[in-house]
Amino acid sequence: MGAGKTTIGRQLAEALGMDFVDSDQAIEARTGATIPWIFDVEGEAGFRKREKAMIDELTRRQNVVLATGGGAVLDPENRRHLQSRGTVIYLHADIDQLLERTRKDRNRPLLQTDDPRARLEALMAERDPLYREVADIILETGQRGVRHAVQALLKRLQAQ
Repeated sequence: MGAGKTTIGRQLAEALGMDFVDSDQAIEARTGATIPWIFDVEGEAGFRKREKAMIDELTRRQNVVLATGGGAVLDPENRRHLQSRGTVIYLHADIDQLLERTRKDRNRPLLQTDDPRARLEALMAERDPLYREVADIILETGQRGVRHAVQALLKRLQAQ
């Protein structure tokens, strides 16, 4: 959450001449409900079930830059689909950067807590090893501007 997946992904797709898809936005478009509403009504398990089906569908597409929700990596099948069907880019930022970028965003159900820092630290401890396991490219986004991040990714993709 807050690493830049949507912002960087959209510009990377444009630079590559590909479509951009955000899996959370695709879920919202298909269901007609917001992610926070799905979490409220179906819980995280209900959301993850929808997310898994959407990632399976979207990873079958060609010429697309896909931004997944931050927790998509928790599911082993999602990890397999992402890794076997495309190039996985892990955008990493430190906790302070993530807090700064998400502090005013009320559309992040997992951060609606009394201690967002502790929650982000717990999420990072759980997810970071999984991201690193599947990533073909890891890019630190903490102090980079979007344009610089996209240029760095284009260079890394060309080198593969």
